[in-house]
Amino acid sequence: MLEHIIDAQGKKLGRIASQAAVFLMGKNSPHFKKNIVSDRKVKIINASKLDIDSRKLENVLHTHYTGYPGGIIRKNLALIARKKGYRELIRHAIQGMIPSNTLRKKIMKNLSVTE
Repeated sequence: MLEHIIDAQGKKLGRIASQAAVFLMGKNSPHFKKNIVSDRKVKIINASKLDIDSRKLENVLHTHYTGYPGGIIRKNLALIARKKGYRELIRHAIQGMIPSNTLRKKIMKNLSVTE
């Protein structure tokens, strides 16, 4: 069980998310197979010290559909960061970079983010 620690202080959200996604999927390993969950864990520290532009916090929207007519919910990054913390922003960005198949839940269990 190999653990990678990524320090998020002063770094951009997308750079951290892509680096963490590569480690979680095991793509940096010579024994990479896309149908097997990697045994690598990723720990991200200092999540609250991310370098996110204030314009991006207000303009980038995350969309969620509830399944009911007129049930589209749009939230900007500032609202999500205020309610759930920067941990949720990082988790959502990494989840979008991992293939959406049956292994995604198992891969995401190997991620831990601390603020």
